[in-house]
Amino acid sequence: MGKKRLEDAIKQIDHPIEVTYRCFELDPTLERDVKENIYEKLAKKYGMSLDTAKANTQNMVQTAKQVGLDFQFDTMILTNTFDAHRLTMFAKKHGKMKEMTERILHAYFTESKHIGDHETLTELAEEVGLNRDEVAKMLASDEMADVVRADEQTGQQLGITGVPFFLLNKKYALTGAQPTEVFVQALNKVIAEDQITVLNEQDGAICDDDGCEIPEK
Repeated sequence: MGKKRLEDAIKQIDHPIEVTYRCFELDPTLERDVKENIYEKLAKKYGMSLDTAKANTQNMVQTAKQVGLDFQFDTMILTNTFDAHRLTMFAKKHGKMKEMTERILHAYFTESKHIGDHETLTELAEEVGLNRDEVAKMLASDEMADVVRADEQTGQQLGITGVPFFLLNKKYALTGAQPTEVFVQALNKVIAEDQITVLNEQDGAICDDDGCEIPEK
């Protein structure tokens, strides 16, 4: 949701903005094949009942709908996401990081695909235009693992403990799925600070390719 609201905010701003995705695992210890569903996992982790867990996720489902997202928690397949992160880093090398990230997120939250499964990841990569054989070879190795871990280490150094987390211009941070208006205000603040402020009145000599203009006294 935070990603979608950021994208909506960028559409409202007449200024070039570059978005870079970074790797962060909520639970690096999670197995590739998880027997529990999302409700059972949440209930166990936070010591709540299954009904409470379902109610909490339903609130998220309704909020997601407001920004045009379709979350399917009932059929969501929990898994370790390290290989999915490796794939996004591989896609970055080929100029497809945004497309790959979007495809993986949609596959996980809406289509209930197993994004820890190598065959599934290979199919998703092929859909966004990556070479199937190259992706399969990468997944079968430990390629891009160091890149993912480097991102995660940076996150630890910044004190990031959850997602979404947005770092603007390496200076300001926004946490959580903030309203679109908050993103607009934050981006405008960063843009304004980056603009050059002229401290003097334009009464001095000005030179350009055509020569110099001396102001009249």
